[in-house]
Amino acid sequence: MGRREVNATITALPGKNAIPPDQALLFVDEITARSTVISLTHAEYLRTLRACADEQARSGQVYDALLLQCATKAGAKSIYTWNIKHFRHLAGEWADRVRTP
Repeated sequence: MGRREVNATITALPGKNAIPPDQALLFVDEITARSTVISLTHAEYLRTLRACADEQARSGQVYDALLLQCATKAGAKSIYTWNIKHFRHLAGEWADRVRTP
């Protein structure tokens, strides 16, 4: 996920929780300094999209599947989400490692 996507997500929070774009960029910069970017290859991306099509995944579920693929590639032990239902639908081998923070 690029800076623009993260920025758009946190600046669109409802009501009083919305964060101004300049503050959002500071958050993104801080996260970027402490993180490793995991990118999918063209083949990995397409394989994940094909699996989503086979499972009739839509909308955020496709995004979740891409995140799960990145977690697998990174060798993550767990993935944390507030939306366990979407993740578990496509989690496969990850089902028992999807947790709520």
